Amino acid sequence: MEHASVHMQRVTQTSAALLLLLNLSGCAQNQTLAPPPGGEQVSIVVKVPQNLAAEPMQVMYRSEKCPIKRSGPDWTTYEEDGYLSTMVQPQQQGQSDLYEAKLPINGGSRCQWQLSNVTFGVTYANTTHFGENVKAGPGGGVIVMFDQHLPQQRSAFQPTIEVSGDLLIRKDYYPRVSEHFLGGHEKLARLFGEGEIYLYYRAKNARQVVFEPVLHANYVLYSVGPKVKKEGNYTRYTYPDGSVVADGRDPSFKKLQSIRLTAEKVR
Repeated sequence: MEHASVHMQRVTQTSAALLLLLNLSGCAQNQTLAPPPGGEQVSIVVKVPQNLAAEPMQVMYRSEKCPIKRSGPDWTTYEEDGYLSTMVQPQQQGQSDLYEAKLPINGGSRCQWQLSNVTFGVTYANTTHFGENVKAGPGGGVIVMFDQHLPQQRSAFQPTIEVSGDLLIRKDYYPRVSEHFLGGHEKLARLFGEGEIYLYYRAKNARQVVFEPVLHANYVLYSVGPKVKKEGNYTRYTYPDGSVVADGRDPSFKKLQSIRLTAEKVR
């Protein structure tokens, strides 16, 4: 399979322009997006809480007209839809906390690219309040699929939620600050929610997708990994109420929700 890189081009969307970094995989010659004027668009809006930032959106287009050839395990060949990946930076709407990108459904050109899926989300813009040498880690992501294809990043354990019509995603998140020793010392601050790194949705008919992450910044989950790898050494989780768990299980989102809701009732 041949991989090519296409230079940045400007795509006008309403009164704003988005810079698209185009990376083409699978076609024998370079192709670019050329959406028809006045064509349908999908609006992706992210409401960004304080101390967070909207991540660049990874947008995947697919084409039946420009298929790529694959080889099977028995050396037979078959074809599948070609694909074209672009990076889009959502634009802040005035002085608000809303960031939006408008994506053409029909990418046009000879290949007639069709919008397949979008990966987007929020991450920490500033981690200094968690201490020195703390880096932003993965989490707080969403993948929305607009066709029958699976996205390029896929978890075998996270279910896909099927949606008819437009999509509003409003989810709770908590800060998770983790310290790792095995494989090198590292401190990460990430968003911890009910999913893994991503939430998965399929919304074939959506023309507006709104993501409203709700960050409960005062309820921090801390974790410290083992320094020596041996049986019985588990990551130690300290919850916002002071309780400590180190039994080898993953941290509990439900426990965090219960701690916060109980504290809010007492107030």
